[in-house]
Amino acid sequence: MGEAEVEVTRDNQTVQSSAQSLWQQLRDAIRGTEADYTQIGLGKAVFLLAVPMILELIMESTFAVVDIYFVGTLGASAVATVGLTETYMFLLYSIAMGMTMAITAIIARRIGEKEKEQAGISAVQAIFIASLLSLPFAFAGIFFAQDLLALMGADEWTLQYGYRYMQWMMGGNIVIVLLFTINAIFRGAGDAAMAMRVLWLANGLNMILDPVLIYGWGPFPELGIQGAAIATNIGRGIAVLTQLWVLFNGGKHIRVLRSHLRIDKEIIANIIRTSLGGIGQMIIAMTSWIFVMRIIAEFGSQAVAGATIALRIMMFTLMPAWGMSNAVATLVGQNLGAQRPDRAERSVWITGFWNMLFLIGVAVLYFLNGENLVGIFSDDAEVIEIGAMWLTIVSYSYFVYGWWMVSVQAFNGSGDTATPTKINLVFFWLIQIPLAYLLGKELGYGYAGVFWAIFVSETAVGLFTLWLFTKGTWKAVKV
Repeated sequence: MGEAEVEVTRDNQTVQSSAQSLWQQLRDAIRGTEADYTQIGLGKAVFLLAVPMILELIMESTFAVVDIYFVGTLGASAVATVGLTETYMFLLYSIAMGMTMAITAIIARRIGEKEKEQAGISAVQAIFIASLLSLPFAFAGIFFAQDLLALMGADEWTLQYGYRYMQWMMGGNIVIVLLFTINAIFRGAGDAAMAMRVLWLANGLNMILDPVLIYGWGPFPELGIQGAAIATNIGRGIAVLTQLWVLFNGGKHIRVLRSHLRIDKEIIANIIRTSLGGIGQMIIAMTSWIFVMRIIAEFGSQAVAGATIALRIMMFTLMPAWGMSNAVATLVGQNLGAQRPDRAERSVWITGFWNMLFLIGVAVLYFLNGENLVGIFSDDAEVIEIGAMWLTIVSYSYFVYGWWMVSVQAFNGSGDTATPTKINLVFFWLIQIPLAYLLGKELGYGYAGVFWAIFVSETAVGLFTLWLFTKGTWKAVKV
């Protein structure tokens, strides 16, 4: 065999070996692995965590799109009902997600410190807090749904028929809060594959039950818009039961024992204290959408429907980017716990680069196919025009947005949830809302003015947050 043939053979073997290695890593990422994320190569660590987180959130966003597709067949008012309900659910999400930031950071830090006993006890306290959190929202949704929707400017159809959707969504919110909380425990521990599987179960059931309960297929009654909410509660409720079974019977990285089932006031205080920044961060960001949607509602149900559909499309396309960003939170938390801050920082730059490239591709998709994307979910020409306009305008900011995602998660993963809170207060409350009102109402640009206000504020917050991350103060945070 000649020297050239030997070289070709070696190259082919290298390619085959690389392909096999990539396939093995992909299988490990999906199945779950007991890898120590403070020791293995950073590229591999990002891959093993990011793949299941991306798949997890793709399924979540797929459900959001499928859900709005079925609801969309009931008319613009039904879509608007979902959008207005979600403005209140965003408040719940902001509190739950703010708390899960702290839970992920604390669990990740304990795992990095090799304190699995403390990680299990912390998990129990987090579940206890989450259960209490859900109660006031359930009460408000069950007894005051019509009043809450009227406050948001809902139309007559929503107040007469659509309010039952809010009753079911807010009344059964405990399954959503627990799903968020226990998945945050799994992610912090490094078991992203388990978080992925339970969310696939929840949303797979949701998508099956949606048309069955909305349209009354087979022996089931035709429940209309409230059928979508009931499907959500059933799917996520079954997923929560699965989570609890795995958590108490032993996952790959964390297990709750009977001895952990006790109230630990010190750990509860630590979770609450660390959560305050995350909750404030999310409340400021999420409630800004309440005011933004309230401004948009001034321009009619078509404007709300177009904005709601565009938001669902954005959720679908952004979830993979959030999956990669969530991997950063786990890596930062565990590596800080292992006293490896430089490794924590490198994980952010590696993930941020890939996040940026992905969102540039998404931006191109929005710019070229905005109307086609919105047209999948509505045949109303005005709704399509409004939704496509939002997608086109926000596409200009995605180059920066990818870096914002990972830098925010670096702060959150370190336990420094207070800094993003302050940033959100300035950019969302003091800039985005007043600017949206000014451009949309006072200067007469309508919903287009609101969309441009969102673009300006989110581009600015992305640049500032990335700059602040480079200062490195997050490395010294203790949780």
